[in-house]
Amino acid sequence: MLKTLFAAILITLAHYPTLTAASEAYPTKPIKFIVPYPPGGPLDTTARILADKLRDSLAQPVIVENRPGAGGNIGADQVAKANADGYTIGIGAVATHAINPSLFAKMPYNAQKDFTPLSLIAQVPNVLVMNTEVATKLNIRTAQDLIQYARANPGRLNYASGGNGSGGHLAGELFKAAAKVSAVHIPYQGASPAQLGLIAGQTDFMFDNLASANANIQAGKLKPLAVTSAQRQAGLDVPSLQELGFSGLEINTWWGVFAPANLPPVITQRLVTEIHKALAQPDLKERFAKLGASPSPMAPDAFARFIQQEATKYAKVIQSAGIKPD
Repeated sequence: MLKTLFAAILITLAHYPTLTAASEAYPTKPIKFIVPYPPGGPLDTTARILADKLRDSLAQPVIVENRPGAGGNIGADQVAKANADGYTIGIGAVATHAINPSLFAKMPYNAQKDFTPLSLIAQVPNVLVMNTEVATKLNIRTAQDLIQYARANPGRLNYASGGNGSGGHLAGELFKAAAKVSAVHIPYQGASPAQLGLIAGQTDFMFDNLASANANIQAGKLKPLAVTSAQRQAGLDVPSLQELGFSGLEINTWWGVFAPANLPPVITQRLVTEIHKALAQPDLKERFAKLGASPSPMAPDAFARFIQQEATKYAKVIQSAGIKPD
C-alpha cells in the first residue's frame, strides 16, 4: 500500500511542472463564456461587452453562449460541471447564487461549493414604479402616499412580478413586511410581460429592474416612487427606501463571473486581474451606464462573502412568505 501511495506521489510530482507551465501560459485556446439567460437583456449585453474586453487582453476568443432555462440553473450548472481549467467561465447572478438555492427544493449544483467566484461585474437597483394613470387616479405621488393608501385599503392593491420567486416578487414581499401593508401578488411569465401588464393597467405597482424600466419612466408611462439602492440614482428624482426609513431594503439585481470550483490560483488571479482592468475602462463604464448598470469589481473573497450575505437575506423572505417556484 505504501509502495502504491509513493508511486502516486511521484507521478503527481512528475506532472506538477507541466501543470504549472500550462497555468502560466494560460490561455492558449478560446474561452467559453456561459450566460444562463436569453440574449438581449442587460445581463447578456454587459456580458458581451466584458467578453470583448477579455478577448483583447487575453489574446484569445471569448465566446458567449446563452444557456437559459430553470431560472438560470441550467447555464449555471454547465459552469459548475465544466473542467476547472479556465476555459469555461460563466455569469452567475442574484437568482442563480442567492435566490434559487432556497427557492428550489432540488438544485443541480451547490452554489457555495461548486464554483470559484471571480468578481462581481455590475449591480442595478430595482425601482418601485406605478402605472402613471393609476397613480394619478389614486392621488399617489410618493412612496409614502402608496403606503398610506395601502394601509387604508388593505388588500385592494396588487403588484406584478416576473414570476414566483423572482427578484421583483421578493422585493415586493420585503416591502410589504417592512411597510406593514398588504397587496396581492400577480406573477407573470417574465419581467417584460409583467412590465407590459403594469403599463396596460392590469396591476398597480411593481419592483422592476431600473435598466428595464427606465425607458418607460422617461416616456411617462411609469411613475417612479423610490429606488432600492442605498443611495439615490442620478437622473431619477426619487428617494431610496432606506432614506425613507426602511433599513435593510437594499435590493439590487447583481451579476458576476464564476468558474468551476478548484480553479488553479494562477488562472484565477489572471482572470480576476483582466476582469478588473476591463471594468475600470471609461468606455465600458459609459456603455454600462446606458443600461443603468454600475461596474462593481470585487475581489474573490469579498465576492464570496457578499454572495453568502445575499443568500441569507433571501432565504429568510422565501421561508417566511412560503414562496414556491412556478
